[in-house]
Amino acid sequence: MSIAVLVLAAGSASRMGVAKQLLPFGDETLLETVLNNALTSKTQKVYCVLGAYAEKIADSIEAMNVETIINEDWKDGLGSSIARGVSHIVETTNTTEGILILLADQPFVDTGYINNMIETFKSDPSQIIASRYKKGNGVPALFPATLFSKLKALKGERGAKSLLNDTSQNIISLEPTISLEDIDTPEAYAHLLKKRDD
Repeated sequence: MSIAVLVLAAGSASRMGVAKQLLPFGDETLLETVLNNALTSKTQKVYCVLGAYAEKIADSIEAMNVETIINEDWKDGLGSSIARGVSHIVETTNTTEGILILLADQPFVDTGYINNMIETFKSDPSQIIASRYKKGNGVPALFPATLFSKLKALKGERGAKSLLNDTSQNIISLEPTISLEDIDTPEAYAHLLKKRDD
């Protein structure tokens, strides 16, 4: 079964004040950590959507086995990056049966968690595999090919939340075994580093 991973790294991180994708996390950057977690998983292909700081970030991951996708409309929000990424995957391959969406600032989403999502998906490729948060389902999430057209039509900041919390959809909600917190502020980044070092 052909599963692609789509890493969303197009935002400007306005509240952080710098390109958070390039912030150090151990010996790597946040983005490199996420990409390496994806590359060592059971996926067939890893894509990364870039927008703000695209050239600088693309240079930093040039040596990695990752295909970059530029979202010129990144200011329109997370939804536009999902739409752009999924459109590119659909246009360039007709064998992808599922797309697993990851955020560039969730470095604790490790290979084991990604593989668990993939294996759960393989048991029934018609379902969405979502991550359970206190306020509903979110990403990381793995979507079947039957929903690619809906992903291509997404807009705005909510990303795929509407799909992930649509009770008419066939959804498996996984209890995360890792931290799903993301990084929006310098305080959140400091907390992330402390958690990594504990």
